[in-house]
Amino acid sequence: MTPPKIHPLGDTALVCVAPPPATLECQRRMWALADAARLWPHVVEVVPGMNNLTLVFDPLQADSTGLAQQMKTAWEEAAEVDAGSAEIEIPVHYGGADGPDLVSLAKQLDLSVDELVKRHTQADYIVFFLGFQPGFAYLGGLDPTLHASRHPAPRLEVPAGSVGIGGEQTGIYPAVSPGGWQLLGRTDLKLFDPARNPPTLMQPGDHVRFTALEVLA
Repeated sequence: MTPPKIHPLGDTALVCVAPPPATLECQRRMWALADAARLWPHVVEVVPGMNNLTLVFDPLQADSTGLAQQMKTAWEEAAEVDAGSAEIEIPVHYGGADGPDLVSLAKQLDLSVDELVKRHTQADYIVFFLGFQPGFAYLGGLDPTLHASRHPAPRLEVPAGSVGIGGEQTGIYPAVSPGGWQLLGRTDLKLFDPARNPPTLMQPGDHVRFTALEVLA
């Protein structure tokens, strides 16, 4: 695997960036690097992303050059790890008012609505990382035939629980927010609950499958 590049982000952080494409193998190495870095002295926070990891440190105590070398060594020695083990099922109302882009996306991809839903529900997705908003999981494993561009102009308000496709990924909006993904449907599950432990339904490494409660064309 091509080694990542490590560069400073201001005076208090280092970023480790692996070259594309985003793969599960690379992501598992990032998880292993994160596990190691959380144990290092003077590290304040470790934030894994897609093909990258940000390490925040105390600039008055830590040596950034030494930390960068530690990150490089840890990456080279990292054994791939599965960061999660849960199997999560996401029941979805496909189409209709819950999935306003389902029909148009099926036409764009030259698929029937039923075939699009079938391909979306057949995949075994893995949570690569959480970001964008609390509880938003970026999922790897979308069927390449379902890759679709985002809308040129984002919607100002996407309902909570909306399931969509953006580029090479599929995901679920945990809360009402603007968004430009192609909306296929909606789930009633609560993705983020601050009173729950942990507050997010999904964690990095978890396996996710979508199931169809209904399909409205």
